[in-house]
Amino acid sequence: MSALFTPLALRGVTLPNRIALAPMCQYSAGPDGLPTDWHRVHLGSRAVGGAGLIITEATAVVPEGRISPQDTGLWSGAHVDAWRPITAFVAAHGAVPAVQLAHAGFKASTYRPWAPARGGVPDAEGGWTPVGPGDQPFVPDYRTPTALDEAGIAAVVDAFATAAGRALDAGFAAVEIHAAHGYLLHEFLSPLTNRRTDGWGGDRAARMRLTLDVARAVRAAVGESVPVLTRISATDWTDDGWTVEDSVVLAGELAAAGVDLVDTSSGGAAVQASIPVGPGYQVPLAARIRRDAGVPTGAVGLIVEPEQAEQIVAGGEADLVLLGRELLRDPYWPHRAAAKLGATPTWPDQYTRAV
Repeated sequence: MSALFTPLALRGVTLPNRIALAPMCQYSAGPDGLPTDWHRVHLGSRAVGGAGLIITEATAVVPEGRISPQDTGLWSGAHVDAWRPITAFVAAHGAVPAVQLAHAGFKASTYRPWAPARGGVPDAEGGWTPVGPGDQPFVPDYRTPTALDEAGIAAVVDAFATAAGRALDAGFAAVEIHAAHGYLLHEFLSPLTNRRTDGWGGDRAARMRLTLDVARAVRAAVGESVPVLTRISATDWTDDGWTVEDSVVLAGELAAAGVDLVDTSSGGAAVQASIPVGPGYQVPLAARIRRDAGVPTGAVGLIVEPEQAEQIVAGGEADLVLLGRELLRDPYWPHRAAAKLGATPTWPDQYTRAV
């Protein structure tokens, strides 16, 4: 039997297979971060395509937490209503809908990738002043952030917890905390971006404090039966940055805080990082954390071939594979992989004439 097509139980939820749609920003939200028909088709087609877990793009917990003005959010009842038909469609087609809760920190208020302009979006074009661990911008053409004070940090923790509760109302069956890619929680984790000298910076324990506080608050908000995942950047890929050894410690602390699986990505805190990009280049990070921290992990990063994904799961390197660009190219990759690996594809009735 194919390991990739065995179920995965996470608390009160069972994924039908070990294939997840990785969270990928679509930069296509309507006014005020509301998801649109684009999101229903984008996420829904990957559910029809056979992925067991469908994770939304980075979904901001507060308006100023969006990466761009076109990012989705979950900070109001209007967002709950807008997400409900999307989660219902995903669930109706056999997949588990999950939301990635996010705060972009000092990478917020930037133009979407295909905009003619680059850098920070000015107020006149719908931008805003971002926040971060300090008052230095990520790069010179990004907006200068305001350093979070104690009240601001407490508000961030509360916003994640409140959004997690809204996620359940919106029909999501699992939540993922975004603590990767140089966004706010990762900004606090990495010594490259956190130069605070108070209780939220300095040594590793202080730098982990915000992420762990968010994890505990989200767990309390969703109860004991809902899976909570956390995406981390397992390494900054640069000297004096966050390391995989740090991630092993963080993963153990996250598990103790109620996190069920560590979605293992990397990078994002250093502009000049030297990243050895290639097929499955981040899989060893997931394998190391799974082995040394004893926590379930997800592997992501240029996983393309069914045999490659099968080996990752069957070989114990990760419990789940998350596909990004490959599922953009082929929403039906899971069905094709099932046929190739000797499992039973679950094509919808409407498509069986093509099988």
